[in-house]
Amino acid sequence: MRNIYLIERYQFVHNDLHLSLNENQNRIQIQPAGQVLTDSDHLAFIYLVEEAGEYSYLYMPDDLWPALVRVLKSERNPYLILNEQKIELENFTEELNMLLFNIEGNENYGTTFVEAVETAFAEILKEEA
Repeated sequence: MRNIYLIERYQFVHNDLHLSLNENQNRIQIQPAGQVLTDSDHLAFIYLVEEAGEYSYLYMPDDLWPALVRVLKSERNPYLILNEQKIELENFTEELNMLLFNIEGNENYGTTFVEAVETAFAEILKEEA
């Protein structure tokens, strides 16, 4: 069964984004998978992690997007803080950046999602234009 972990808290520490879950973290054992997906129906980005031989999701809702803009501008991958461990979400900034440009103007993601992404990430999208 695929687990979905909601990122509920974040903070910047020395320009690095630290993400936290509201879960019983003692049972979670994950490895970064290096891929970012979307949940356009729920206005979220998803980072894939490997867990017990299967993929699980780190779910990043739209209230986290301003922090993601800052991460993209810094070109530094965020970290998941889990069991007092700092796990780098490898390939995150590169994947998210490519995904944003694929979403821009692409109605396959749905009008609401496309408009939300274009608004939240306008600063990033115009830099590359």
